Amino acid sequence: MFGSLGLPELLMIFVVALLLFGPRKLPEIGRTLGKAMNEFKRATNDLQRSLEEEVAVDELKQARREVEEATRLTPPPAQPPAAPPPAEAASEVKKPEPTEPR
Repeated sequence: MFGSLGLPELLMIFVVALLLFGPRKLPEIGRTLGKAMNEFKRATNDLQRSLEEEVAVDELKQARREVEEATRLTPPPAQPPAAPPPAEAASEVKKPEPTEPR
């Protein structure tokens, strides 16, 4: 959390702060500093979340554009023409042959 600050450095900072602000003000300063750090963390998380949402929206828009472009570039599938009825079958209608009376 504090990077490369070790225990001796933190104790020195605490002693200097105690001498500067006194024992009565130090807890109040600590709470204020903690609240400020918490608010900063919340703001950075909100900013990161909104940036991620914007990136996702942009990616979706790009994908939609690509799909629309791909559908515009490909011709519709060709349907085979309907087969006309054979010409011979239509002209050759079988007529019943006359039968002889018995």
